[in-house]
Amino acid sequence: MPLREAIEQLAAREAGEYSDEDFALFAEFKASLNRGEIRAAERNPDGNWQTNAWVKRGILLGFRMGSIVDMSADSGLQFLDKDTYPIRKFSLADRVRIVPGGSSIRDGAYVAPGVVCMPPMFINLGAYVDEGTMIDSHALVGSCAQVGKRVHLSAAAQIGGVLEPIGAVPVVIEDDVLIGGGCGIYEGTVVHERAVLAAGVILTGSTPVYDLAREKIYQRTVDGPLEIPAGAVVVPGSRNVRGEVGQAWGLSLYAPVIVKYRDEKTDRAVQLEDYLR
Repeated sequence: MPLREAIEQLAAREAGEYSDEDFALFAEFKASLNRGEIRAAERNPDGNWQTNAWVKRGILLGFRMGSIVDMSADSGLQFLDKDTYPIRKFSLADRVRIVPGGSSIRDGAYVAPGVVCMPPMFINLGAYVDEGTMIDSHALVGSCAQVGKRVHLSAAAQIGGVLEPIGAVPVVIEDDVLIGGGCGIYEGTVVHERAVLAAGVILTGSTPVYDLAREKIYQRTVDGPLEIPAGAVVVPGSRNVRGEVGQAWGLSLYAPVIVKYRDEKTDRAVQLEDYLR
């Protein structure tokens, strides 16, 4: 039976006792996630991202099947979690660089060759991190988040995850994107290739983004997520609050602003990233 069909049948069953065959099936599913053969979301030929709901359903199944166990490395530092999702083990053959200092990657996440992990950082289950990406200190890649090739997630960048609802598209960061320090990308936002987010930019499903270069405003719609155009350079900004009271108090609201699109000057500014990988 194909893996997808088998996982969907197992997930459709009521919670209860699970056989050795059930756990073997889940182990096969998780191994496929680790190898990047299946993923929570994929890009269609038309360029749009589509959720693989059955994969997210399988990930949620793992929580239902698991039991809480003691995963502590020693008696002084406790970890209690589901036995179906331990910390993923790597070998030299994986060609992933994990610098000492408290990082962890959960089993069920794909981390491609050439990825660099600076301590401490965390990659959650179902995430997909492609080749040559650097994940800097205190950065988070949330559950099912999709991160492309040669991305730099700077220190304290937060890439939000989403497991439920299972049809929701997770956060997507496409190839060659630079995410500045302290950025937060949440609620299914899609950042297209070669975009640059300056330090402190926050993007959510309800955040309008103001494009000064093209004189447009980007927002999430009923049919699709907030999308940052390819090559956009986004910085934190603000806009005045409407109404007499807001104006009298001098209030303003946070507003990310696209000030330009990538050019040779921008490329030179981020060239150092290649030397750090």
